Amino acid sequence: MSPWFALTLAGVFEVGFTTCLKLEQRNKRWFWGFLACVLISFGLLAEAIKSIPMGTAYAVWTGIGAVGTVLVSALLFKERPGPKVYAVVGVVIALIVGLKLVGE
Repeated sequence: MSPWFALTLAGVFEVGFTTCLKLEQRNKRWFWGFLACVLISFGLLAEAIKSIPMGTAYAVWTGIGAVGTVLVSALLFKERPGPKVYAVVGVVIALIVGLKLVGE
């Protein structure tokens, strides 16, 4: 598996574990989904940092998690961030793309 693909999946599973945290407030059974997502996310992140510098990988991982969590909170939980939040999310996406372009 490509290290960048592993890193992207790690970010997706980070969104999964933050989503499970929110869902767990309603139903304690979501704890197991949270735990699975955490283990998968960290495992994929560990795989990615074998080839991608740790600082770059961590920044991309947290960026994907932050952007994805904002989007999930708006779409799934009907939380409505303001336009400034979406502007910052756009900047984060641009920074993630920039890190990919200059990353090893």
